[in-house]
Amino acid sequence: MHPIKFGTDGWRGLIAADFTFERLKLVAPVAALVLKEVYGSENGNNQVIIGYDRRFLADKFARSAAEAVQAVGFDVLLSQSYAPTPAFSWAAYQKKALGALVITASHNPGGYLGLKVKGAFGGSVGGEVTQLIEAKIGQELGLATPGSWQIFDPWESYCQALRSQVDMAQIQQAIAQGKLQVFADVMHGAAATGLARLLGTEICEINSNPDPLFDGAAPEPLPRYLSQLCRLIRTQKLQHPDRLRVGLVFDGDSDRIAAVDGSGNFLSSQILIPILIEHLALRRGMTGEVIKTLSASDLIPRLASLYNLPVYETPVGYKYIADRMLTTKVLIGGEESGGIGYGHHIPERDALLSALYVLEAVTQSERDLSQLYENLQAKVNFISAYDRIDLPLAGMEVRSRLLKLLETHPLTEIAGESVLSYQSIDGYKFRLADGSWLMIRFSGTEPVLRLYSEAPNLELVQRNLTWAEKWANS
Repeated sequence: MHPIKFGTDGWRGLIAADFTFERLKLVAPVAALVLKEVYGSENGNNQVIIGYDRRFLADKFARSAAEAVQAVGFDVLLSQSYAPTPAFSWAAYQKKALGALVITASHNPGGYLGLKVKGAFGGSVGGEVTQLIEAKIGQELGLATPGSWQIFDPWESYCQALRSQVDMAQIQQAIAQGKLQVFADVMHGAAATGLARLLGTEICEINSNPDPLFDGAAPEPLPRYLSQLCRLIRTQKLQHPDRLRVGLVFDGDSDRIAAVDGSGNFLSSQILIPILIEHLALRRGMTGEVIKTLSASDLIPRLASLYNLPVYETPVGYKYIADRMLTTKVLIGGEESGGIGYGHHIPERDALLSALYVLEAVTQSERDLSQLYENLQAKVNFISAYDRIDLPLAGMEVRSRLLKLLETHPLTEIAGESVLSYQSIDGYKFRLADGSWLMIRFSGTEPVLRLYSEAPNLELVQRNLTWAEKWANS
């Protein structure tokens, strides 16, 4: 078995190989003890939230974790059903608990399960906390009087909190009057029933049934998995051409989001984040810092400047955004992979809250998502295309050689274009003379090279990515 190691957001492994009941019962009580050590003095509480998503045996694993945590003296609140991971983060914050342990593998394929650890503040704990957990695994925990045990509904308070953030009546009225059609692909995950609960009305939700194999794919909001939703929306456009249509896509534990416009075109968070910045700043009159990761679009700082919003850039990973939210007034923070959060909520990615803001933006503007995006590009005179690929490498030794090469001989020319500058705070991001950029990052745990590019058009994006593939393979 692989050692129990926490990545950027939790410990994950193959069910029955790395992620087992025995190993979870080792980790869960240690995680609870570390949560008490770190956050116990702040709230005087002894309560730990236990939640889960819809994966194979997730509810059974959650119960096993709850029993192990209760046995070492903690009061357990065990979820009565699956729910989005952000719902459990909210519960930890709202109930002033020590934190939450969530059984989920997020967007990984169906063979995986995992554990996310959330702090009392309502977001993912930092690396120093997970390192403490790793260090204490296997140590003698000592005897303790078992704590109490309660079952709770994770949806009610969470939905109430989200509804309070938007003009629900306006969205509901637009749906009731037939002006707005809402579609959702929940990818067999924990967002299932979420929008219907929030809106108080049925919507067109697909892939709602639990499927531990996720149709043989992965519950990740990427274009290659969304052909059914895109076809459905295109069909509806033919039948009702005058209606506004919004498709919303959620990953396995509903902390990442993507969208599909009224014509059936995929929209990543590189498009949604600018739309949301404008909506919050212009229509809602909200202020605060805009946090972007290194791989996010150059449109974001241009738009933030238009609305006099400060911008802060972080390495890739939502944990860096969350850390910043704990110390600074933040309007919005987002990453290119679909994680978007808000400083006026909790420091956590929340796909359902983002979905409500998207619906509010479309309803109030009476424009399609792609129209909103095109208008933004025109406002700041910036048009671009973006894409990303993950390139498997032959092994970790190839990864090491490429990393050493970049450290000792940084690229000076890419695809025939001169490199004007580069950043190396997270991988290597190269800015080219033609206005495009290429970013090269390495997975910390797998022999995988992550390649990102933004350019004035998709042809240049593909040129950069193709060049990077050839460079890596050579």
